[in-house]
Amino acid sequence: MKIGCFALLEPFSGMSRQFQAIRELGIKYADLTDNHDGATLGVEYGFSASVSLDSHPAKIKAMAEDAGIELTSFCAHANLLDPVSPDVYSTHQIIKAIRSARDLGLSQVITTEGDPKTEFGHNLSPAQRIFAITERLHTPIQWAKELGIELLIEPHGIVTDSVEEMGKLLDTLGHEETVGICLDTGNSWLGGAEPLDYIKTFGSRIRHIHWKDMGAEWEEKRGTLYGCGMGSIPLGDGVVGIEEIVKALVSIGFDGETTLEVAGSDNVKTSYQRLQGWLA
Repeated sequence: MKIGCFALLEPFSGMSRQFQAIRELGIKYADLTDNHDGATLGVEYGFSASVSLDSHPAKIKAMAEDAGIELTSFCAHANLLDPVSPDVYSTHQIIKAIRSARDLGLSQVITTEGDPKTEFGHNLSPAQRIFAITERLHTPIQWAKELGIELLIEPHGIVTDSVEEMGKLLDTLGHEETVGICLDTGNSWLGGAEPLDYIKTFGSRIRHIHWKDMGAEWEEKRGTLYGCGMGSIPLGDGVVGIEEIVKALVSIGFDGETTLEVAGSDNVKTSYQRLQGWLA
């Protein structure tokens, strides 16, 4: 099992520095986390850790290679419940991420539906939510299939944070060889589900793991929030039951790529060491 790190480790520094900081912790793998269309001032002046979906792949490869980092996945977390708009990260950006992943030699792009920001999105019925996500992912799935990329759905919203609704979504999307799951341990727990139930229900459809633990103070918010960016504590210090999840993944033969979504270098280092111990 490969253990990588979210490429958002140090605030107000560019992507190349994120890769260097990850490697300094002894970690060899990282995902491409924040990304955008076109250009941004923050990247140009070195205080934003983002890559452009329009970048030449050699530019991104060089940053990773210079730091001694191997890239594992491309994040394309989207808003799939609100209407498509030029200022909403959605279908068009996911397609670009799939093409970028192919050019970078990566095999996985990770997306999710996210939280709606409009009255339209909040008023969708459960069936309409499934339809909206399916419609917005239809063409990205065609691209992913053609280019040999796995498009993985992460628990990070009202649909995907439910084992039952995730099952309905996967059944509707089809393309089992192309579409899978990135299990986020903290997001699924926070949304009210049990991460172990995803493992029991979906088995080999789980092809990537985002690791985060949640403190006891989050328990009263369970089932009311759908996803959080990063865990603020080391794995094993919270209530999610990470060690048991690790053992369950090993029992089903999972040996793929994983990513630490943990804030703070010390927390990342502790989490990395504990994961290695649980896997030993």
